[in-house]
Amino acid sequence: MTNPELDYPEYDPTAFDDRRASSSNPTVDERRASSSLVPRSSNPTAGELALSDRAALRRVAGLSTELDDVTEVEYRKLRLERVVLVGVWTEGSAADADASLTELAALAETAGSEVLDGLIQRRDKPDPATYIGSGKAAELRQIVVATGADTVICDGELSPAQLNALEKAVKVKVIDRTALILDIFAQHATSAEGKAQVSLAQMQYMLPRLRGWGESMSRQAGGRAGGAGGGVGTRGPGETKIETDRRRIRERMSKLRREIKDMKKIRDTQRSGRVRSEVGRIAIVGYTNAGKSSLLNALTGAGVLVENALFATLEPTTRRGEFDDGRAFVLTDTVGFVRHLPTQLVEAFQSTLEEVADADLLVHVVDGSDPRPLEQISAVRIVVDDVIADRHSSPVRELLVINKIDAADEVELARLRSALPDAVFVSAHTGAGLDELRARMADLIEPRDVAVDVVIPYQRGDLVARVHEIGRVELSEHTDTGTRIRAHVPAALAAGLSEYGT
Repeated sequence: MTNPELDYPEYDPTAFDDRRASSSNPTVDERRASSSLVPRSSNPTAGELALSDRAALRRVAGLSTELDDVTEVEYRKLRLERVVLVGVWTEGSAADADASLTELAALAETAGSEVLDGLIQRRDKPDPATYIGSGKAAELRQIVVATGADTVICDGELSPAQLNALEKAVKVKVIDRTALILDIFAQHATSAEGKAQVSLAQMQYMLPRLRGWGESMSRQAGGRAGGAGGGVGTRGPGETKIETDRRRIRERMSKLRREIKDMKKIRDTQRSGRVRSEVGRIAIVGYTNAGKSSLLNALTGAGVLVENALFATLEPTTRRGEFDDGRAFVLTDTVGFVRHLPTQLVEAFQSTLEEVADADLLVHVVDGSDPRPLEQISAVRIVVDDVIADRHSSPVRELLVINKIDAADEVELARLRSALPDAVFVSAHTGAGLDELRARMADLIEPRDVAVDVVIPYQRGDLVARVHEIGRVELSEHTDTGTRIRAHVPAALAAGLSEYGT
């Protein structure tokens, strides 16, 4: 509600909404409506079921405790946080600053918020006290009052002191970009490992920012000598409440790390099995919402969750496929990246990101319809290089794939073809360019099999079945002494068949 006693400069509170409306970033509802899902059938895929569950979790009708009859519009007003965005422009062009704030708006909408306005300040560096300075904080307070916002989201990671000072200045809840991304991950995590990883990242972020109101967090828990309490060893100054909370958080973090370590053993076992099979391993990486899951579905028919939203995929999905020459490969869809990805998430999702480090080929998917695709490529490579550097002395091969060419501007595509001559241009939605992509992937995955021509005795039917299971059989015929097979098989199996060579 607007306070008539406040005197503030005139501005258009819908200006930021208008600027966003004219950009290429759709609203949450538009993204849901235009989501390129697998065509529906009487037997929905796992991805369709997951999408329907996610929508159900996000909005459940009729759960108001205040109103008996809640219309759709009223319900959305009750459910959605009303937020104002604020960013500090320290480097780059004005277009870079606008793009960063627009991306923050998309993140806020994905988290379930309604963006009311946006504010950008030009500074050499963020203010150490309030992030945007006292004058801009006062202006931000006026915007919060005028728009009726209940949350301010900052486009950067704030220190605990900055967070506290800015919250006191604007008198509403303040969160930063890191907390927003962590919140989205918490909403989208479904597996036990994903939930544990997100919880660990949130606690790592929360621990230095733990604070309370008044004296409740500084009150000591000890008792006076001789008084009632916990008995011997519990009297004296004791812990303050905030110290107790911090200790409990650290204990919970230790427990989560042990759980993630145990889950990592299972993932390592699965991954080592793929390594022993000598099947080509391909990992799909890319910016969030670049179309990685759609590409996995198009190449393997996996049927995984596809949603036109940021961070729709948090758990890696691996599916098996075959090249045109019959060679098998495994394709893994990984979590999407974003500019300034919180370090807490990189650490917590280390076991998941190891799928990237152990791949033979990285298929780097780029959203061709995004206004700044080259910046997306740079942001992804920064994270990938950090992950691979710990496990590889040499870089993993990378194949750039420009996706969503059906929705991209022709002029922009021409510029990308010139800037990225080795990239493959595809549309996972229409299927355009997928044959060329398969061929390029096959060329970059070196054959690991060996040609064999053997006669296997009939009593070794297990070897015949093994050759048919993991090899590429060119000839199979029965002879007087056994089954003659000419095929390409992994080197380990070829060594076991050497005694039956013709």
